[in-house]
Formats: sequence, structure tokens, C-alpha cells
Amino acid sequence: MSRVIAYLVRFAVILFGYIVASLAASAFLNVLFLASLGYAPEHAPPTATASLYFSIPFVALFIAYFAFMPAAIVILISEILSRRDWLFYALAGGIVAAVFLGFVHQNADINFDVTDPHAIAAVIGCGMVGGIFYWLSAGRWAGSWWQSDASLR
Repeated sequence: MSRVIAYLVRFAVILFGYIVASLAASAFLNVLFLASLGYAPEHAPPTATASLYFSIPFVALFIAYFAFMPAAIVILISEILSRRDWLFYALAGGIVAAVFLGFVHQNADINFDVTDPHAIAAVIGCGMVGGIFYWLSAGRWAGSWWQSDASLR
């Protein structure tokens, strides 16, 4: 019974980490967008900062939706291999973003395709930020359920 509880707790931690990673990637993307428009923190009008309260969770929904399958594969690999280093998650987040860009390029409408090199770098950077925040919230304990299984036997 305690093994099932350990699995459920780890699944909840993974879900929490995925939510945190999506929000972090969204916040980074919003900050990059505002910076590309020339806004600095001291120059941003109050409406721009207030709009971030809505736009960060809203964009995080799209990030979580589009990155789900590649991220699920990476999370499964990291759990099985018990990878706990931040560099693995940062590179894996960049790979997840690159896979998303590849899918968009192959299957999407011409208006949805990302072709600007700066935008491609921004999306991959957002994936790396998301991977680092996943590591901070859930990845540091990857594979911990393997050790708990060994102690139960």
C-alpha cells in the first residue's frame, strides 16, 4: 500500500513541477516580448505590468499543451534513469522546445510557423528556463521512488 502512495506522491510532484515549468517558461517569454518592444522595468506602464498577471498563466496553458508529449517522454526518461542534475533538465527543456518547433514547421499553418532566428532562439531559451524550473521544483528528486521500492523489500 505504501508503494502506491509513493507513486501517487511522485506523480503529484511531477505534475506540480510541470505546472511550475510552464509558468516559468511563459514568464520568460513574456519578459522577452516586452524587452523586444523596448520596455524596461522602470519604463513599463502600470498597464503592462498588470497585464502580465493575466498573460503569464494564459500563455502557460498553451506552453503546457504544446509541450506535453515531448516533456512527458523526457520526464519518463529522467525518472527511469534517476537524472538529478540541472544541466540535463536545461538541455532537455531546449530539446522539448526544438521538437515543438519541428512539429510546428512540419504540420502547422504558414501563419503559425516560427521562422525568425530570434524567435526560434527565444522559444528554445524558454524551454531551457522551463527545464531548469522543473529541476528546481521536481527534478532534484527524480527516481526517488526507486529507492523507496528498494527499502520496502
